[in-house]
Amino acid sequence: MPSPARRRDAVARLIRAGRISTQEELLLALARSGIQATQATLSRDLARLGARRVSTPDGGAHYEVPDEPPSEVVALRGLVARVSSNGALVVVRTHPGSAPAIARAIDLARLPEVLGTIAGDDTIFVAPAREKQCRALAKQIAGMFAVEPSALTG
Repeated sequence: MPSPARRRDAVARLIRAGRISTQEELLLALARSGIQATQATLSRDLARLGARRVSTPDGGAHYEVPDEPPSEVVALRGLVARVSSNGALVVVRTHPGSAPAIARAIDLARLPEVLGTIAGDDTIFVAPAREKQCRALAKQIAGMFAVEPSALTG
């Protein structure tokens, strides 16, 4: 069983090497590489990698991973304590005084799943564009700031 870091490296390598359209395709490609993973694990890995599905001119879509996380996000990672969701709203808890900077980073990421953010001193409310995306959005934001998936609730 490979380490989580090795598995994530394999996921990123496979996505960069070809057009992977679905998680099922990615799971099969991983299996051909000798790496077994569940869909839930793969979903968490994609969030941690900052992977996203992008539309193609022919109407399809495929996964894409950034080469490097934006430096401003990397610099802010240690400031996020917890990301949770109640199914309608994502709540990001930060260290005191850090919420405005984290909210700004989320806004600048221009995630299509984010309708908007409201930041206080140590709490951010993130409104998802659609209710059904709330839990997935919470996982994606947790991945951006390298918060362990076990910190997700709701």
